[in-house]
Amino acid sequence: MSLFFGRRESRAPFAEPEIPRPSMGGGTFARINLSRAEASLQKVAVWSATDLIASLVSTLPIDVYAGTGKARREMPKPKVLVDPAGDGYGVSDWLYQYMMSLLLRGNGYGKTVDRDRLGIPTQVVLYHPDEVQGWRDEKTGLPQWRAGGKTVDAEDMWHRRAYPAPGCLLGLSPVEYHAGTIGLGIAAQRFGSQWFQDGAHPSGMLTNDQKLDPTTAKTAKERFLASLSGSRDVAVLGAGWKYQQIQVSANESQFLETQRYTAAECARIYGPGMAEILGYDTGGSMTYANVEQRSLDLLTYAVDKWLVRGEAMFTSLLPDGQYAKFNRAALSRTDLLTRTRAHAIALQNKWTVVNEVRDLEDQTPVEWGDKPNEGNAPKVKIDD
Repeated sequence: MSLFFGRRESRAPFAEPEIPRPSMGGGTFARINLSRAEASLQKVAVWSATDLIASLVSTLPIDVYAGTGKARREMPKPKVLVDPAGDGYGVSDWLYQYMMSLLLRGNGYGKTVDRDRLGIPTQVVLYHPDEVQGWRDEKTGLPQWRAGGKTVDAEDMWHRRAYPAPGCLLGLSPVEYHAGTIGLGIAAQRFGSQWFQDGAHPSGMLTNDQKLDPTTAKTAKERFLASLSGSRDVAVLGAGWKYQQIQVSANESQFLETQRYTAAECARIYGPGMAEILGYDTGGSMTYANVEQRSLDLLTYAVDKWLVRGEAMFTSLLPDGQYAKFNRAALSRTDLLTRTRAHAIALQNKWTVVNEVRDLEDQTPVEWGDKPNEGNAPKVKIDD
């Protein structure tokens, strides 16, 4: 059991990471509070990684099929795959919300508000995860739920989890388990901002080799600042006074190395290679071959596992014998020349027909395009 979870596995606030505070009173540099997972989105890397995955999953085309092999046929999409919440925003909006719940908290919750005659959910309204508490009854071992302070019947509660752990009803939350890394990144960003905005460092030192009482030191400071206020005139010092300007490099004042390191670490929370996909400096070289490979790496290491979970989730909302599939080809599209070569190879080997290729390229079908090419088509040169 995680130290962030209570015995009832509720979404209670958890321990915050230790981060630096101003040594003097009156500072505005507050601790990072991640008790609401959305606070982690202040770190750009967390926002970028979660938004990229949620956006891709929610915008990829999804189809419904029945049967396999030669018996496979496409089925019409039911209502739950068109507008799951029934609020008019559609499946993309609903799926983005669902994905962000999983990515930030490891759990997605909803209430089944409508079913078909077979009892299959046709409308699921999502809860904000912070409104939901879930635990297992100590006597029966059955799930118990509360949402918005009210008890919800287990039959009506719709729950999906990511990052499951043995013996736990709820999935593990990436934000809770990586609060230290995320909090450090946000803290460094805030401290760098405060360095400039609130005068977190002195711009210079006015010194004297004589012993000064507080009143004399204060008067000297006020007169020196007054002589420079509103002008860029030359200051004339005497009687042993010296002024030394303090130079602080931008690298030190903004803690750029810390921000780069924590950005890469935050990106890696959501998959190996995510830091490289998002372009964070990780010490390696970036070549054209690396850039060309990014889409495939994104699908393989970061997105595909979520697509598999999404397919299983939507399949559970379909009648027996039907299943949902995301169209991964929409993600793996590449440049025009490479796509054209791939289409040509598929056509000459009769894996596809012209109208299927035209559909992938958003072109209208042609009358003669539903039959495979006859005879031996000219061979396509693959390599330059």
